[in-house]
Amino acid sequence: MNRKVKLVEEKMSKEDMVKEAVEEAKAKAEQVAREQAEQSESEEEEAESREEDLEAAEEDEDTAGEDDAEEPSEEEGGEEGPDGGKKSRKLFGKKNKKDKKDEKIEELTDRLTRQMAEFDNFRKRTDKEKSQMYEIGAKDIINKILPVVDNFERGLAAVPEEEKKNPVLEGMEKVYKQLMTTLEEIGVKPIEAVGQEFNPDFHNAVMHVEDEELGENIIAEEFQKGYTYHDSVVRHSMVKVAN
Repeated sequence: MNRKVKLVEEKMSKEDMVKEAVEEAKAKAEQVAREQAEQSESEEEEAESREEDLEAAEEDEDTAGEDDAEEPSEEEGGEEGPDGGKKSRKLFGKKNKKDKKDEKIEELTDRLTRQMAEFDNFRKRTDKEKSQMYEIGAKDIINKILPVVDNFERGLAAVPEEEKKNPVLEGMEKVYKQLMTTLEEIGVKPIEAVGQEFNPDFHNAVMHVEDEELGENIIAEEFQKGYTYHDSVVRHSMVKVAN
């Protein structure tokens, strides 16, 4: 009988020990869970506080209208501390951080400005090249027309005075005048030669003569008339230079 009682007591004591161990484990688990929950809540509060600070900073940047951040300064007349002295508050300026979108906009704007400048330079260069090509083409055509003008002048100069009233010659002279008027309208002008001082930019000296009546380097005679097109020489005058 006593043995059964001892076995029952031992069994009950083991069950009590197991229960105590289980309860202790549960208590520890609950404590760990509470600590983790408190830590998580603290981290969430810190994150929310940071977000609120960022939002407040962005709102201040939008409404302040100032580009430079304020320097840290102490405010006079602050709240009194426990020792009777005045407690100063430091106001820290907020950093003006650029948003990634603003940086991207600035980058694209700068790239667009550069491309517009490059296109403007390309347009000016192209216009200049077109103008030069047009001038070269016009000079080439004028050079082909000038021999026709020379033949008109030679033919009219060879006609005797008594035959100049011939209707055919009168018609040729009218065509010659019309041709010269057309050339002058497009910018073709003859170069002055006889009596002018020799200028190698406009004249081509093919002969030299000594003549006391003329000054030094003065053109005495013109063999072939020269022409300019918009102040650019198309053909130099072929001349004889005195002294």
